[in-house]
Amino acid sequence: MTADFIVGIMAETIKVTLLISAPALLVGLVIGVVVSLFQAITQIQEMTLVFVPKIVGVMITVVIFLPWMINLLVSFTHNLFANIPLYIR
Repeated sequence: MTADFIVGIMAETIKVTLLISAPALLVGLVIGVVVSLFQAITQIQEMTLVFVPKIVGVMITVVIFLPWMINLLVSFTHNLFANIPLYIR
């Protein structure tokens, strides 16, 4: 097992992690910007106003994208376990 091989596995792991977390993070970002814009326009500075829409939006996003996330994780794990004999060499 060479250093390049390990770096490749780590890069793939980071890519899968970013792909899985991206939908929820993007929805949270968009909702945060929209609510902040609404707060700036109306001058309502309530701290809890940001949290409820973000939580609901992220939960809905996770429910929608959960099958895709699970499929991605299962295929990554399956490839990792299937190639264990190659890793031992």
